[in-house]
Amino acid sequence: MVIAGKVFIVREEVDLNTIASKLKGYRYEEVYEHEGKEIPLVTEIRDLTASASSVEGVYTQDIPVTVYHREGAKLVTKTIEAPFSFDLYDDKLFLLIVEKKRLANNIANQLSKILFISVGSIVEAKIPPETLKRFHEQNPEDTKVIFFDNVDIPNVNKLSLYGSALADTALYNEYCSHGMIWYIVYKSRKYGVIAGLTRNAVVTVFGEMSLPDFISYVRTEVYPLIA
Repeated sequence: MVIAGKVFIVREEVDLNTIASKLKGYRYEEVYEHEGKEIPLVTEIRDLTASASSVEGVYTQDIPVTVYHREGAKLVTKTIEAPFSFDLYDDKLFLLIVEKKRLANNIANQLSKILFISVGSIVEAKIPPETLKRFHEQNPEDTKVIFFDNVDIPNVNKLSLYGSALADTALYNEYCSHGMIWYIVYKSRKYGVIAGLTRNAVVTVFGEMSLPDFISYVRTEVYPLIA
């Protein structure tokens, strides 16, 4: 089992009460025309809850999908359901969307339009490369995989270290001199799970983990790296 999410930052100055009031009861219906038929597609916010430090809910959206079978192509409606959480942390307002990167990006833009009329008010969060490097070096024995990008060696786009190679300090230092850490896979000591983390705050947990624990993990271990 894999659970994935992505963290964003809200650039606009807005309080959680305003976010909750704008999202509460939100529902938008549009009509998609296909072969002379009108198909209603609904986008809505469900299960909204608010506290002093967070606003949580589920973003749902109907998407038309073409399914192919022996009798030909058929259009069906698929509903995506993505839990999300707006969280205050260290004077910053984060947004966690529990979905894979591409869908999370689209949902972040949709939430930006709902809350602020246009896209661009909710943007990607960034973990500084030196912060990710320091995070690995604090507990190097917990790291399983490292990918480096921005490599200055001609014709080499990425470098990687796996398993026992991570114990080779000389090799690790050499790779650091040629590029920046982009992605690490490591074991979280507190939560006991294997997790992957990129500099643009894409988070993946490999193994069994409940949604509340995943959100707690991101708040505890990922937000501090961004802040």
